[in-house]
Amino acid sequence: MAKIDNIDLGEFPLLLAPMEDVSDPPFRALCKEYGADMVYTEFISSEGLIRDAAKSVMKLDIYEKERPVGIQIFGANLESMLRSVEIVEKTKPDIIDINFGCPVKKVVSKGAGAGILKDVDLMVKLTEAMVKKTNLPITVKTRLGWDHDSIKIYEVAERLQDVGCKAISIHGRTRAQMYKGEADWKPIAEVKNNPRMHIPVFGNGDVDTPEKAVLMRDEYGLDGAMIGRASIGSPWFFKAVKHYFETGTHCEPPSLVERVDIARRHLQMSIDWKGEKLGVFETRRHYTNYFKGIPHFKEYRMKMVTSDHAKDVFATFDEVEDKFADYEFVE
Repeated sequence: MAKIDNIDLGEFPLLLAPMEDVSDPPFRALCKEYGADMVYTEFISSEGLIRDAAKSVMKLDIYEKERPVGIQIFGANLESMLRSVEIVEKTKPDIIDINFGCPVKKVVSKGAGAGILKDVDLMVKLTEAMVKKTNLPITVKTRLGWDHDSIKIYEVAERLQDVGCKAISIHGRTRAQMYKGEADWKPIAEVKNNPRMHIPVFGNGDVDTPEKAVLMRDEYGLDGAMIGRASIGSPWFFKAVKHYFETGTHCEPPSLVERVDIARRHLQMSIDWKGEKLGVFETRRHYTNYFKGIPHFKEYRMKMVTSDHAKDVFATFDEVEDKFADYEFVE
């Protein structure tokens, strides 16, 4: 059983990864509904929080139905990170997660995210200070290392645990790899098999089929899987993985009618949370996967991703339901 401090996540939990402009409350709610055991917010800038930047503050919104939920923050300045902890605590998350893994240049160039992998001592110092600052569990998400020649995750994980980190999620790539090539889970398994490690070790990267989740659990022996890109436009992916765990078979994929219903609810929740303009814009990335595989669908997909008004997107959903109601999806 995987436990983060006193939070019981069950046997081999599935965690929704923190993804910028993806892991917002509407999407987290859908993933939770379809079997995610724990969800994380989009990563939030500590500097943005202490400046009271509207976009950063809005990302603090969490709802009871999401729990357990972790708020993830990033930064490289100790004072800013500690001040942001005070702000985050007021929203009462279950966990505060530190992002030491984002590979994006604008984050890395400030020494934050994966940029801190160049300075492991600072990484440990920040984690220790945050652990001492709050009674909430502090967890970390990171990568194998900065590049192939500087993979020190075995040592890093030990040191983070020793200063009070309650769980670690490791993406099986270096910063240099970004999202290219295949994720390497072997170093993550080495961390898990370290006899000194007693906190949960979650694997991340390329878990895009139920079979890979089983592999991560049974062959690599990890404590859980953090799922990112495979869930975009497929919040039911968590349910599919759990069905495979239980039966060894693939469950029936959602029907066209179910997908249209999910897309409608997703869009409406997004509009309710962030207003029509942003709600319409930021759900577009999901539609390709919602309706992936339908032949001659380009016309409808283009309407969905170019319409600026909710009524037009909802009208397109109605058209799709009428025209393709009998289409059968294959897993």
